[in-house]
Order: sequence, then C-alpha cells, then structure tokens
Amino acid sequence: MPANRLTRKIAMATNSHHQVLIIGGGAAGITVAAELRRHDHHDGVNVAIVEPSEAHYYQPAFTLVGAGVYDLNKTRRAERTLIPEGVTWIKDAAASFAPERNAVTLASGDVVTYDYLVVCPGLVLNWDGIKGLREALGSNGLCSNYSPETVNYTWETLKNVQRGAKLLFTQPPMPIKCPGAPQKIAYLAADHLRRIGIRESCEVRFLTQTPAIFGVPFYARELVKIAAGHGIIVQYQHNLVEVDGPNRTATFEIVGGDKQGTRISLPFDMLHVTPPQGAPAFLKDSPLANAGGLTDVHANSLQHVKYKNVFGLGDAAGTANSKTAAAVRKQAPVVVRNILHLLAGGSVEEAYDGYASCPLTTAYGKTLMAEFIYGGKPTPTLPLNPAKENHINWFIKTTGLPILYWEYMLKGFEAFPQHNKNFVEPPAS
Repeated sequence: MPANRLTRKIAMATNSHHQVLIIGGGAAGITVAAELRRHDHHDGVNVAIVEPSEAHYYQPAFTLVGAGVYDLNKTRRAERTLIPEGVTWIKDAAASFAPERNAVTLASGDVVTYDYLVVCPGLVLNWDGIKGLREALGSNGLCSNYSPETVNYTWETLKNVQRGAKLLFTQPPMPIKCPGAPQKIAYLAADHLRRIGIRESCEVRFLTQTPAIFGVPFYARELVKIAAGHGIIVQYQHNLVEVDGPNRTATFEIVGGDKQGTRISLPFDMLHVTPPQGAPAFLKDSPLANAGGLTDVHANSLQHVKYKNVFGLGDAAGTANSKTAAAVRKQAPVVVRNILHLLAGGSVEEAYDGYASCPLTTAYGKTLMAEFIYGGKPTPTLPLNPAKENHINWFIKTTGLPILYWEYMLKGFEAFPQHNKNFVEPPAS
C-alpha cells in the first residue's frame, strides 16, 4: 500500500468534523464504512472511524483455534489494511458522548463532531467479574477462547488432558459475544477425548447461568440431545463466581430454583471460562445507553430512540438479537441505507428483522447451523434440515464463512443468500 494513501487514512482528530463518524473498527464499523463508500457514488460523504487497535480479529474462528484446527494467525489482519479507501482512521478511543452537541470526546482529549454517529464499539470482557480469574487465567488448566491472548492455551490444555480428568465449561449471563460459543468448545472437547480413547474415563460438564441450553427452543431441543450423546452433564442456572487456580477449584452460585443463592465448588483439570461481558464504560455511562448499558436503538431501524442522527449496531446495540457477526452482516445495510436516506432528505426504513446465525460446532467435522430472527423463529438459508448437524455446515464454518467475512462483508458487498422467513417448524419429537 502506498505511503501517501496511508497518510490520507490515518489522521489526528483535533477538533475535526465528519459527516459520518463511526465508533469502533471491528466487524460492524468496517462493514458500515465499506458499504457507505460503495454506495456513495459521488465521493461526497466524509466518513471517519474511531478505533485504537492496530489488529483486527476474525473472532468467530476462536473456537476452532481453541480446538486445534485453526491457526490464530489466520484470524488476524492489520486494521490499516481494512479501512476502506477514502475513510479517515482516527487511531484513538472514544471517551464520552455529547449527543446534544453532536460531539465525541476521545481518550486523547480531542473532540470530534459529526452529522451522523454510528455506535458499534463491541462488548468488553470483564475478567475481574469472576473472583480470582484474571490472575489464574493461562495456567493450571484455566483457559478461555474469548481472547486472542488466551485462546491458544485452550488447545494446549485440551491436548494434554489425561485419563480421569474433570473438564468444566461455563457460560455467564447475557449479553455475550456469540452465545453459542461456550458450548461449542465443550462438544469439541468431548469429541477430542473420544478420538484419543479416554472419553469414558473423563467427566465433562457444561454449566450455564441461563435456564436453557440455547435461547431458541427449536435448536435447543436438538442441542440437549447432542450434549447427551457426548455424555456431557448440563447444569442450568449455575453462574461461575470464583476460581482458585492453584487448587483447581471453581465456585458457582445457583441463580434459580429451590437452591437459589447456594454456592457449590467443583474440582477441575480443565476449566474453560466465558467471562462476563458488557458495553464499554464510555457507552454504558452515556446518554446514548439504555438501562442495560447498550445503545438504545429501535429494534428494526437501528436508529437511536431519542437522537435521530445516531445509529447503533453490532454487539453493543440494545437489540434482542443474538450478538454474532452474521447479525452485523444484516444490520449494516439497514444502517447505511437509513443514513443515506436521511442525507437525501428521506425517512428511515425498519428493515432489520433480528437475523442472527450461530454455527454450533457439535463435533470435529460436524456443525449445526442455527439461524433465526426476532422471536426465536428459525430462518434457514440452505435447503437442509436446520435442526441437524452435518458435514456441509462444518465446511461452511471452517472455510466458507472466513472467506465471506474478509473478502465480501468487510468490503461492503451485500449480495448474500437470503434466509427463509417462511420456514415452518416441524412438530417437536
């Protein structure tokens, strides 16, 4: 890439103004910027992205990295290579919002103003939300697929599991990135133990704070069967609150039922933790946030409920969809079209239906492709039984979706197969 092109892209922010200011350069921010540039045929819209990180990760592949079938380096690209041409990269972090003045203060103290604001900073991992976790992570079999700094240790731990081991996999309260990810690695771990011939001697537990294994009943019914097929003990409404790394003990609080408030401790040889997550403080404590700390936007238009020149999407949006990259793929075109409509003096459209997709890796070589919209309605894309795991979906997960992400979605292409909103669920068996 020519040096002068980089110079145009990376800018100091001191008291600058942009027609469209995007907070966050992850999947949502890059996709919105790319689609804006692709649809802006006259090069008239001034777009900037506020993002402090130099590395961009394809996070949906972290489960595969933790299972030893994907290289972490393949999930990482330099942020500068993904910023669309003609878009200014403000290499800084947001610190506070002043929507009444159309202004954002950055961590450096600079102030940036805007005509339209797109809020998509993602969720932050709260390692301190579980007592003892931060200092114990990365040793004594305590691992997590949720960070590029920790994901390789998951595979290191798993491949060294010995006969008779106890393996625990946890899921905290919502919101979290990809709600299916905490159980994906449990299935792969159980399958790995089977493949090396020690599954029968090991104990595998999946402990989730939620009252069900998955939020969509159509898929949950099958996942319960898959977990049972792996011999995984599933314990609902169990929330991890403390870990003791050196003594390899995990403490859970029961959050429902007759034993609500009771704490139990379990020993482990491997403990895979999904940390609590939430919006970054600059959003959570701002006028843009709802009661849960997420961007307070309309469920279908993604326009802020109070500030009409503000939009939100991605994991930090206060919408009831599952927080996945597939959701961003459907949200970004709605945000872009609505901004362009407003720039042209038009009105917004309410076109986002809550679509999300969660490719649940249920074994090595098998994936259940859960696709659904608001209300938990299944909306499969392919003409396959959506409630069944298969090898085709594994290929899509491991090969097709990364290509779709890097080469199409982040470059602003919207022409993807449509999900079937008219799918009729078969009777539950």
